[in-house]
Amino acid sequence: MAKMLDYQVIVVDPREEYAAGWDLPGVKLDRGMPDDVVRELNLDGHSAVVALTHDPKLDDLALMEALKSAAFYVGAIGSKKNNDARRERLKQFDVSADEIARLRGPVGLYIGSKTPPEIAVAIGAELTAVRYGVREPSWAAKPERRFDPSACEVKTP
Repeated sequence: MAKMLDYQVIVVDPREEYAAGWDLPGVKLDRGMPDDVVRELNLDGHSAVVALTHDPKLDDLALMEALKSAAFYVGAIGSKKNNDARRERLKQFDVSADEIARLRGPVGLYIGSKTPPEIAVAIGAELTAVRYGVREPSWAAKPERRFDPSACEVKTP
């Protein structure tokens, strides 16, 4: 999805089991530690970082580095509960309140996505909106409760 949106994609994952059989044309796999790679990339205002491993030992350290950078987008996958816990962990590592406020998570516009392709669409949509300075539409906000289709019934006379 990110390649179709014209991003240069670098997947950073040091875990051996994820490197075996890697074959995504045009996508670089870097086997370094995510925080080291993020630091070495010298991220600028055209850079985005999305943490997707669900492993705090990998994601949190990379996010700490990304939040110090000029990257226009820094986000992490996971539930609201997991992202709230992540923000608390980042505070313990002296990440500033301003830096933590930059962290987007759960990543992606809320479109009710469940499957990996749908989640990719939601993340791509949010990246695009942030990239072009579009404010998040009110319908895309993460809801407190589920959508009730009966609320949209059109009654005809």
